[in-house]
Amino acid sequence: MRMVLKSVNPVVLSYAADVLTQAGIESVVFDTHASIMDGSMAMVPRRLMVLDEDHARAEALLRQVVPEAMP
Repeated sequence: MRMVLKSVNPVVLSYAADVLTQAGIESVVFDTHASIMDGSMAMVPRRLMVLDEDHARAEALLRQVVPEAMP
């Protein structure tokens, strides 16, 4: 798996995951529990992960819909 997006904004993460799902790309959010244990989303960014073979397509798609969140 590869990271396609990293953010402390839960709305951006949810939207990005939904966009990927609609495009037929499965994704998983990593680090959810780490940020909860810390008590703050701002301390530990969450990572949106996709399969290696979906990475290029997912990254291109997310650059169109959430360009400000892309590295």
